[in-house]
Amino acid sequence: MNDPSAPSSATAAQAPRAKSSDELALERTDLAIDRTVMAADRSLMAWVRTGLSMISFGFTIYKVIEGFAQQGGQLHSANMARNVGLFLTGLGTVAIVMGTVEYLYRLKGLRKDRANLRILQPSLVMALIMSVAGVLMFLGIISRVL
Repeated sequence: MNDPSAPSSATAAQAPRAKSSDELALERTDLAIDRTVMAADRSLMAWVRTGLSMISFGFTIYKVIEGFAQQGGQLHSANMARNVGLFLTGLGTVAIVMGTVEYLYRLKGLRKDRANLRILQPSLVMALIMSVAGVLMFLGIISRVL
């Protein structure tokens, strides 16, 4: 007699195979690595955003105080514009470079678990561009002073 509640052989063949615990662990590890890479991207972009804000604020302060001094304004120190501009521009550039180095170390550590992990991410390219821009602004302020 056929039991109607028992699955037929055709239905059993169509059912998906259950994954082993090793397969599930590997899948979860891959997802964890993806989440870690995305978190590293967000952290790097936060470093870039903070550094770019400092660079642009330092450059703006430098230009505003320099313009104020050229129009005959009284300043407490003749080098105040240069000092503030150099400090903020340098600090912003250092922040971006530090964030980039931290990002590279994080991704190199993740490459131990996933050999095909791409190091050259779009956020890294943007961080490198912003680092170069910060160095150029820093050098631009120094060249105007010297």
